[in-house]
Amino acid sequence: MAYEASVLRRATRRLEGAREERARALEARRREIYTRLPRVAEIDRQLRGTILEIISASLRQGSDPVPAIGVIRDKNLDLQAERVRLLEENGYPADALDGRPACPKCGDTGWVGARMCDCLKQLCTQEQIAQLSRLLPLGEQSFDTFSLDYYSPLPWPGEALSPRENMEFIYEVCLNYAQKFGKFYFRNLFLTGAPGLGKTFLSACIARSVSENGFSVVYDTAVSIFTRFEEQKFSRDRLDAEEARDETRRYLNCDLLILDDLGSELTTPFVQSALYTLVNARLMSERRTVISSNLSMDEVRRRYTPQTASRLEGEYRVLPFYGEDIRLLRKQRL
Repeated sequence: MAYEASVLRRATRRLEGAREERARALEARRREIYTRLPRVAEIDRQLRGTILEIISASLRQGSDPVPAIGVIRDKNLDLQAERVRLLEENGYPADALDGRPACPKCGDTGWVGARMCDCLKQLCTQEQIAQLSRLLPLGEQSFDTFSLDYYSPLPWPGEALSPRENMEFIYEVCLNYAQKFGKFYFRNLFLTGAPGLGKTFLSACIARSVSENGFSVVYDTAVSIFTRFEEQKFSRDRLDAEEARDETRRYLNCDLLILDDLGSELTTPFVQSALYTLVNARLMSERRTVISSNLSMDEVRRRYTPQTASRLEGEYRVLPFYGEDIRLLRKQRL
């Protein structure tokens, strides 16, 4: 899994900022203690001096440095004990001047060798969720808050299951897809149905859960995504083209892409080609995708190329939403 560059940059800046803040707080505490307890300042100067004494003793020619080092070590331990006593007698913890890192695993660097530390992963997850929240309503959207109360338990015309029974199944698929991301039987999902039936809500639930588990998630609308592909290819402004290219790389390379409202875009030959490229490239690289659309699969076949429709039908688990518009039901109950 790999976080996009902008998320990693923001998380790294937060990590560095927290480290610098702790360093400033430690320096302020040191000045305070040295002012109140000059003897502690003197002890610290002596402790720093013992390092030079040890080096000199170990390099002294013509004599065994071990006894001298032992004497210096004992002196050092006595000074440390006096320092602790002075600090504790004056209401400070024994390690008030030690400046320990917040994360002992990485020493607040964010990395353990070439592996990202959990502390930096946590910050990346927070930044990614904040970024998603600007586009998706992640405030209360979670699997725990999803309610079946708005879905009728009565039979629905033309369907074997009632809207509630159908949504119970869809909910379980989406929940397992998110919680077992990358290992679940269904690799890709296609959420189809009329507006106001919960497609965006469940997309937000998936985005939150997958992101919290440390995977990179990108959400965007079909209109925005295909606009970026067009800008990358046709923009005459170099900076705009480079920015669009960075965005299209995000769409192609993230662990999970959530493409919302497929069918709302103007379906030009270029958009047809861009959609095929996006869908096919992510399938070939085994990256997961969730697509939501108001289009039925029959409408998808009529609107897009046979190659694209075939991949959506063959490689995606189609989840049909039906029932009454939840937004209208909520409004009526107010």
